[in-house]
Amino acid sequence: MVSNRWLDRRKPYWERLEQLVKVAQTNSKKMSGAELQELGLLYRQTAADLSAVTEERMDIHVATYLNRLLGKGHNLLHAGQERERNHLATFYLVEYPRVFRETFGLTAAATLIFLLAAIAGWAVTVRDPGFAHHLLGPKMMDSIERKKMWTDSVVAVQPMAASAIATNNLSVTFTTFALGITGVGTVWMLVFNGLLLGVVGAATQQAGMALKLWSFVAPHGVLELPAIFIAGGAGLEIARGLFFPGLLPRRDSVAIAGRRAVKLLLGTIPLLVVAGLTEGFFSPTNGPVGWKFFVAGLLFSVLCVYLSRARGKVIADSVL
Repeated sequence: MVSNRWLDRRKPYWERLEQLVKVAQTNSKKMSGAELQELGLLYRQTAADLSAVTEERMDIHVATYLNRLLGKGHNLLHAGQERERNHLATFYLVEYPRVFRETFGLTAAATLIFLLAAIAGWAVTVRDPGFAHHLLGPKMMDSIERKKMWTDSVVAVQPMAASAIATNNLSVTFTTFALGITGVGTVWMLVFNGLLLGVVGAATQQAGMALKLWSFVAPHGVLELPAIFIAGGAGLEIARGLFFPGLLPRRDSVAIAGRRAVKLLLGTIPLLVVAGLTEGFFSPTNGPVGWKFFVAGLLFSVLCVYLSRARGKVIADSVL
């Protein structure tokens, strides 16, 4: 039988759990983060206490009390998890497309900067092929001159390659975003990556490998490049809030711009994950070229529909 001393020692914890449950049932928004953590800890401890109590049939009243208490706690914790999932779904299905459309001008500006740099890189390389050797390095240029795609090795180590690619894409995207605080850092990242793509495009065209390049880039690029453009727009949003606060105090302007920018950045993570998997497992394969462009068109169409249409109404209390 469970001793009275043990019961006396455990009762304060049960009473505290009951108190927290009542507060949560009344108004869970009043609970601090520490109280929520305490609620979860006491719930687990009380569940362990119930296991000890149920082994003793003579303590049926205590077991009944603990069962009811844990039932209330379980409902609250389950409801909290459900609300968190609902908030996450609301963010990606409703809030994120709305924020994207509100800041589309900045994303468009980032896209234009990238494309102008790509065109410039293309034009300079066509006029001076030596520029490609200087920018791309001898190893990559040797591969292009031998008409061999430098991505062939990806196929042999697909799982590791997909992970490395996704990590690199996240790094480039987050850096493009973070450098917005400098004012020119985001622009530099967009210019550099655009220039690089333009040079590679011109070099592969001169080597008769244009179709190989673009059939490789298209399937994952339709997600990877928009993610970079959106991150660039997020970086420009931070710079706008910092250098052009308007009528707001600079601190408030940066805070508002920062929240919007972080939301934009968070939305690019699923795009980059899918792009990384596609680049690791599908883009470098020897599948039909037409099929690769079809997949690219399909992915891009889905992305456009997703960003241009939000389902339902925006919930005021968003995920952030």
